[in-house]
Parts: sequence; C-alpha cells; structure tokens
Amino acid sequence: MKEIIHVAIVEDDDEIRQTLALIINGTPGYHCKHTFIDCESANKELPNLYVNVVLMDIELPGISGIDGIKQLKPQMPNTDFIMLTIKQDDNSIFDSLCAGASGYLMKDTPPSELLRSITEVYKGGSPMSTNIARKVIQSFQISTPPSPLSGRETEILQLLCKGMNYRSIAEQLYLSAHTVKSHIKNIYKKLHVNSRAEAVSKAIKDKLI
Repeated sequence: MKEIIHVAIVEDDDEIRQTLALIINGTPGYHCKHTFIDCESANKELPNLYVNVVLMDIELPGISGIDGIKQLKPQMPNTDFIMLTIKQDDNSIFDSLCAGASGYLMKDTPPSELLRSITEVYKGGSPMSTNIARKVIQSFQISTPPSPLSGRETEILQLLCKGMNYRSIAEQLYLSAHTVKSHIKNIYKKLHVNSRAEAVSKAIKDKLI
C-alpha cells in the first residue's frame, strides 16, 4: 500500500484554499487533513493533528504565516512547513526560513510541481521556486565588506597571525621595528582591538587575511 502524505493548509483565500485541497485529495498518496483560514485557528488545532506537511500563506489576517511557524514548529518538530505565497522580497524569504520553513513556493506553482514539492519536503528536501532559490544563493555570494586596512597593514596582520614577533616581521618586510610597531598600533585602532590575540581573532572572523 502506498504511503500517504498528510497535508494541512493555512490560507485565508477561500478559492485558493479549496482548490489546493481538491488537488491534494484528488491525487493518490496525498490527503488534505485539514484547512484553516488563519494562524489563530491553526495554532489551536494543528498540534493535535497528525500532519506531515503544512502549506502556509504569509499574509494572513491576524498572526502572519511567519509568526505562525515560529509558534507551531516547536510544538510540531516532525512536521515540515512550506510557504506558499506571492511575496518574493528578501525579508519574507529569509524570515520564513529562519522561522522554520523547509520550503518556499509561489502561489502560481503548477499543481504537479506543488505535489512533487510536498513529496520532496516529506523526504527531507527543501523545495523552492526557481527565482527564490536564486535569491537564496545570491545571498551567500555577497562579497565581504572592504578591509579597513592598507596593503602593508594586511601584510603585517598576516604575519602576526602566523605567530611572528615585531623583530621577525621587520626583518621579513625590510622595515624598522619602530615602523612595524606603528603599523600594528594602526591595525589595532582600525580593528577596535587591544591585543594580538584580538587582532588575529578579528582577522579570521572578518576574513581580512
């Protein structure tokens, strides 16, 4: 017997909610367990239901879908939430994922793709509409802010991170010890640190070297 994926829907638009339920119930292997028009009613009943996947809208009357997931996920750790929305702004996407959503789909997602996404998230995946996935990837490709250090200061910081002392750094860079000390003083000032250990830690954390 084929395993059945139990789904719940939180959507305030009657037509969309009913259409989604018909698609799910009309497909073998899927069952729409319950539908809700808002998070308030979902919060009361969902934790007591056996549900594998929840399709959640963001813009709902009262509690938003994002806040709804924040409240429900701790009570339903084994249930996956997929945002099904028209919102494509960065804040909505990342707030949803941080709240505990495992997927993010647009409401114009074709029925066949929606069903595949429900299966995907049930099996441990994170389905996302193509344009949403691109936004998420781009967020990880944002370059780090420019370093406040000059080229020479960066060189000295690299040598500090290798454990070299002032005299060794001065010899390697053909500088006087006084000049190296002056550079290090500027490095500490620019990085807002007071010691070699703090400077090394900040260099690694902020990817300055």
